[in-house]
Amino acid sequence: MKSNHSKIAIIIGTKAELIKCMPIMLELQKQGEPYWFIHTGQHPLGKACEEFGIKKPDFILSEEPKISTKFWSKINKMSLIWFILMIPKIKNLIKKLDLKYVIYHGDTMSTAAASIASSKILNFKKNWDNVHLEAGLRSGSLFEPFPEEISRQISDKFSDTLFAVSNLTEKNLKKFPSKKIFQFGNTIIDSATIAYDVAKKSSKKKEGPYALINIHRHENLRSKKRMKKVVEILKNIKIEGIWPLHDNTKYYLEKYDLMKEIVKMSNIKITPLVDYFTFIFLLSNCTYLVTDGGSIQEESLIFKKPCVLLRKRTERIEGLETKINFLTGLDINKAKKIINKIERGKIEVKNFCNPYGKKGLSKKILKELR
Repeated sequence: MKSNHSKIAIIIGTKAELIKCMPIMLELQKQGEPYWFIHTGQHPLGKACEEFGIKKPDFILSEEPKISTKFWSKINKMSLIWFILMIPKIKNLIKKLDLKYVIYHGDTMSTAAASIASSKILNFKKNWDNVHLEAGLRSGSLFEPFPEEISRQISDKFSDTLFAVSNLTEKNLKKFPSKKIFQFGNTIIDSATIAYDVAKKSSKKKEGPYALINIHRHENLRSKKRMKKVVEILKNIKIEGIWPLHDNTKYYLEKYDLMKEIVKMSNIKITPLVDYFTFIFLLSNCTYLVTDGGSIQEESLIFKKPCVLLRKRTERIEGLETKINFLTGLDINKAKKIINKIERGKIEVKNFCNPYGKKGLSKKILKELR
C-alpha cells in the first residue's frame, strides 16, 4: 500500500463494525497512512468516532438516524429498499476513488451491500481487492441470527480476500479455493484491549458482584414469545444486574407489556446505553454476562467471564468449547441451572488459549495487505 489517500477505502455502517475496525483505522492514522472512510448511515457514528480518536467519515451515503439504529430490528420493505439502493451508491463512489483495497467488516446489511458493490460481478475491470474482515462465521441456520447469517455468506461469496477469525472459520472458507484466505484472529481483541487500557485509568471498579445484561437480537425482539422467555430467565438473577438498555429493546418490552415485569426485579438496574469504554470496563469486572449478542461472546473470552447466551444458535462455536460460554437455546430451566451454578461459584474458569487470537493482529492484517 502506497501513501496515497485514494488507495484504501473502509466502508462501515454500524457501531459494531466501527468498534472492530477501530484498531485498524487507528493504526493507519498512527502510521500516517491515509484512507477513505465511507459511512453507509445505518447507525449514527459521529460520537463514537470522537471517543475512539477516529477521523469523521469522508462520505455519508444516507442520513444517519437520530436514535441508535435505522431499522429498529425490522427487516421490511423499507430496509430492503435501503439495501438495494446502497449498492449502486457504494459502487459509483468507489469507482471514482482509484482504490487498491475496499475493506468492510462483519455481517450487517452494510457489509453485504459493500461486498456486492465492490465485487467483480458489478465491476468487470476493477483494479482493487475487496476485503472481508471477520469472514467464515457460521451458525448453521439462515434464520439464527437473521439477517446476519445471510449477510456474512453473501460477503464471503463476493469478496476477493477473506480474513478468517479462527481455525474453524478458516475451514468454513475452504469451499472458496480461488480466494485469498488468511487467519490471524478477530480484531475485537485489539478493540477491547484498547478500550480497557483507556477505561481503567479513569473508571472506578464497582463494589460487589453483578451480572451484565445485553439484549438486542432481532430474532428475539420480533417475538413476544421469545421476549417472555428472556424476562423469565432474567428473574433467576439473584445478584445485582446492570442492563444498559437499547432503544429498540425498550420499545419491544413496552410493546409486549413486559417492562413492568422488569421493573419488579429490584436487583436489576436499567441504565441508558454507555460508551464502549465504559461497557468494556463493566464487562471486565462483572461476575458473568447474560446476552443474546455476537461480539460480546468474544469479549467474554478476552476477560474470561462466563456468558449465558439467550439464543437458539451461535456462530461463535469456539466460545462454547472454552466451557465458559453457555448456549441456552432459550430454555428457561437450562438457563436457570446455569445462572444458579455461576452464582454459587460452581463454574470453574480454566486457562484457555483464546480461539480468536492475541492482541496486535490489526498490524498483521495491514502487513499482509502490504
